[in-house]
Amino acid sequence: MFNVGDKIVYPMHGAGTIHAIEKKNILNEEQDYYIISMPGEVKVMVPTQKAEEIGVRNIIDKNDVSKVLNILEEDETEMSDNWNKRYRDNMDKMKSGDIYEVADVVRNLSFKQKEKGLSTGEKKMLNNAKQILVSELVLAEHVSQDEIEKIVDNKINVSFKENRLHENNIAGINNNIVSKFIPFDSTGTSEN
Repeated sequence: MFNVGDKIVYPMHGAGTIHAIEKKNILNEEQDYYIISMPGEVKVMVPTQKAEEIGVRNIIDKNDVSKVLNILEEDETEMSDNWNKRYRDNMDKMKSGDIYEVADVVRNLSFKQKEKGLSTGEKKMLNNAKQILVSELVLAEHVSQDEIEKIVDNKINVSFKENRLHENNIAGINNNIVSKFIPFDSTGTSEN
């Protein structure tokens, strides 16, 4: 059971603060609801009896923030080339409410956007995942949304450059090795 003032995460919506616990009569059923203040002056009502089932949880603590940021610094995890399967897999990660899974979605889709762009659906998913990630990091770190967005973007940009630069260097080395053993002329055919 959560209390007024608790900072919590509501999967697929992000992090917020329990503003009140109120008894409401909805569809002739009276029950207690958490009234959660979300970013952007949005208020969400969650039945107290179903909060755990829905996946409502406490926000991460400051110690876990560095673990989340480390995920953003890693190379992307393998994703399906099939857009539909990739979308479903990412949606499952977001629905889990696990911030580490959400960070994985943000990093992977950010990399894919930088490499070849995203479909409209995946752009929307990236924006939603980023909002969910940022909302929790803001509450955990007690800093502004702008500051967290800059940190997240910076981590992803540095990671992308480091991981893609490394891959490009390896590809260049492999091309040089092939050229030494199989000489090609300017038309790309073997000189032998």
